[in-house]
Amino acid sequence: MLIDPVYNGGMARFFNTAGPCYPGLHYMLPPEPRLPELRRLVAQHAYFVVHAPRQSGKTTCLSLLAQQLTAEGEFACLYISCESGASLTGDVEIAVSAILSSIERHGSALPEQLRPPAAADFAVHAPHTRLLWYLTAWSERCPLPVVLFLDEIDALSGEGLLAILHQLRQGHTDRPR
Repeated sequence: MLIDPVYNGGMARFFNTAGPCYPGLHYMLPPEPRLPELRRLVAQHAYFVVHAPRQSGKTTCLSLLAQQLTAEGEFACLYISCESGASLTGDVEIAVSAILSSIERHGSALPEQLRPPAAADFAVHAPHTRLLWYLTAWSERCPLPVVLFLDEIDALSGEGLLAILHQLRQGHTDRPR
């Protein structure tokens, strides 16, 4: 029986089939070998999509890779889920605000010099450009290249999804570094 008191209070690890896996809590294979091209794509500053069946380890892999990339000190890497913007995704304001809130909330765990700016500072921008302005400001002030993994973006739909995808694509094309 494997014990990891750091994550599970001394309980034995178990097999997980209900969401992301955590090394100290769940039995799992190393996630990175399942998607070996991800590091190459990040190093190439690529804009890419990871598509695979449900429960195949995408969330676990992206989340752990984000932590590893940041810990290695070459990138400011953040993993977020877009599910929080899914309920009213026809409303661009709600979808964009949910994404920015998630980036800000998860970004607070990054070292201070790598953290994204406060989302409220960008409320003056229209929702169809707010995410673009926000990510541009973050990448300009961050001393490392910013890598953003957006999981469950397919939970969004309609105008909200389109607005976010257009801003991400434009930001990638126009990125400052």
